[in-house]
Amino acid sequence: MTWEHLVCANCAGPVSEGRCSVCRASRERMNRESGLQLSPGLLAALAALVVVAAVLLQKLAG
Repeated sequence: MTWEHLVCANCAGPVSEGRCSVCRASRERMNRESGLQLSPGLLAALAALVVVAAVLLQKLAG
């Protein structure tokens, strides 16, 4: 789950909108703590690319 989908317990608004000081503080903290985030679709595409590369390398070597 990403912070775009979170709802603030203080103002009941989306955290991504930053309606209140609690939202803004949470959004800022999550931005600082988040590293590289990959979506499931991107991870699947990367896995498919690795499989294709492995098959091509095996065919070239054999």
